[in-house]
Amino acid sequence: MLKDITVGQYYPTSSPIHKLDAGLKLIATILFMISIFMINKMPVYIGVFAVLLILTVMSKIPVKFILKGLKPLKWIILFTFIVNMFCIPGEKIWSFGFLAITKEGIRQAIFMSIRLAMLIVGTSLLTLTTSPIALTDGIERVLNPFKKIGLPVHELAMMMTIALRFIPTLLDETDKIMKAQMSRGADFESKKLINRAKSLVPLLVPLFVSAFRRADELAMAMEARCYRGGDNRTKMKETVIGKSEYIATVLIIIYMALIAASRYVL
Repeated sequence: MLKDITVGQYYPTSSPIHKLDAGLKLIATILFMISIFMINKMPVYIGVFAVLLILTVMSKIPVKFILKGLKPLKWIILFTFIVNMFCIPGEKIWSFGFLAITKEGIRQAIFMSIRLAMLIVGTSLLTLTTSPIALTDGIERVLNPFKKIGLPVHELAMMMTIALRFIPTLLDETDKIMKAQMSRGADFESKKLINRAKSLVPLLVPLFVSAFRRADELAMAMEARCYRGGDNRTKMKETVIGKSEYIATVLIIIYMALIAASRYVL
């Protein structure tokens, strides 16, 4: 299950999506997240799904690899579906005591489940198509206006990127510790909730120790290379805005305009 988590991973390949500016992709991802919650019609969701499919094909990332990221969150999606199905008031189609399923509840449950799935896929495309260095530069450029109020933009961007990229590393470390503990008789697949909770103790302690050790090693490595963030720091690759970025910007504007119009036209 841990290997199914794709958050924070980078899929190295050559594609038009990989070559786009990281800052533009970050802004596009934020706008995409906003647009998902603006949609209130099923035909529009189908259109957004088609857009995600086209972007996935253009990124040259296997669809199975992206969908694999949904597996660890299937219980959260299911829980969201059930909560919305029973908690939204409206026209009842089934009831038992204080529990009731309504047409509005089913509609809202379907919409929320679709939104979560699309959010996961859409945000995964950002990290899968953007290298750690490019993502750091992109976050820094997006947050650059906040320098005027004293926000340490470069340091904040570096911290966010390191935290994101540490996720796959910690997952690999967790998998190794689990296998080591299982070889010593630990049971992580017990059906009893109490037993499973107890088995997490010998897993969490070495995981925290490993995380702090890796963080200390990273800090020492950065200091040994005389790393200094902030002003007067040059970049190995300067950002160049080309024709592809202009075309992508126009397409993003058209997409957001269509999403906004769909709330009133359909």
